[in-house]
Amino acid sequence: MNKKSNSLLKLKLISSSASIVISLSLVLYVIGLLAYILINTNSFSKKIKENITFSILLKDSAKEIDIVKFQKYIDAEDFAKNSIYINKDEATKNLISELGEDFTDFLGYSPLLASIDLKLKAEHTSLEKIKQLESELMQFDIVQEIYYHKNLIQNINANINKILMFLSSFCLLLSIISIALINNSIRLSIYSKRFVIQTMSLVGAENWQIQKPFLIKSLTQGMYSSIFAIFLMIGSIQLIQKETASILNVNDFKLISFIFIFIFVSGLFLSWLSTFFAVRKYVRIDEHKLYEQ
Repeated sequence: MNKKSNSLLKLKLISSSASIVISLSLVLYVIGLLAYILINTNSFSKKIKENITFSILLKDSAKEIDIVKFQKYIDAEDFAKNSIYINKDEATKNLISELGEDFTDFLGYSPLLASIDLKLKAEHTSLEKIKQLESELMQFDIVQEIYYHKNLIQNINANINKILMFLSSFCLLLSIISIALINNSIRLSIYSKRFVIQTMSLVGAENWQIQKPFLIKSLTQGMYSSIFAIFLMIGSIQLIQKETASILNVNDFKLISFIFIFIFVSGLFLSWLSTFFAVRKYVRIDEHKLYEQ
């Protein structure tokens, strides 16, 4: 009979530990996945902003040497990601290719101007900074006009900010809910051992002696949970890589390593912290209140 009771007790303990490990690993997986998506959303918005092209139209009278100097000036500035010079002949050929007919036959000439197609760094793509940059570049004598889609840039910036704010709020909310759930799971596990804790206290064990085995076990559970969550993340990243390799930074090993380290540390910390406060509660609780819980 005693053997059967001991077997049932061991099974319950294993079941309790397994449920905590599974719960914590799923929580860590959700937190890690949300962090990964949020960081990549920021990276994706940066890609969109840096692919917006600004055409600097140059005067017909502009000399080749002045154009070269102007382009070097642009490339050396902090706002520029890259620039491409398109001369008048190239611009004409490109437009003929797009239209499918030679418009110079009936015009007798090409009205197009040479231009520099400029792409800005993401941090310089706000409408205020673009307007400031426009006024600075228009001061150069060789610049005829600067063309860009003002409404498009405004809409992109507004929508990206809304998406980032929504995702940040969503991630924060889910993280709080997830942490609360795992905290409750650990508290319930410690609650089932409240009489053991009280017995240890009654026989003269110090607080740290009572807490020590629970805290060591919590670190072990946190470690297993983190490893399991990391394997889930690896599987998810491989799946994402097949579908969105051209959009998300699936090959950014520094980013992925950072997220894995974050998951591992969070697993140890959350498990240890929840266990610490749960055990401390029952170490300090009055004996008569144990039956009121």
